Amino acid sequence: FPSLLQLLSNVLLWDGIVREDTVRDLGLSKLLNRYLLLNLLNTPPGPDNTEKCNKVVACLPERWFQDLKSGSTLPELLNLCQHLLQ
Repeated sequence: FPSLLQLLSNVLLWDGIVREDTVRDLGLSKLLNRYLLLNLLNTPPGPDNTEKCNKVVACLPERWFQDLKSGSTLPELLNLCQHLLQ
């Protein structure tokens, strides 16, 4: 998990340099939804899982959420949101 989280963080640092849809595809669709989320789903509920989720969310660029309506999220984050709600 730590290596994948570092890779996600590094990929998302390219936001604003590389096209946003490319960064979102690689960072969210590929890394987050394929690998990190699998790890989160297999971690028992509790403080460790919460800490991991907080670290993932902290990597996300804030500007991606500026124009979203209240209560909505990015399509690539729907699986993470469902996990957080559970």
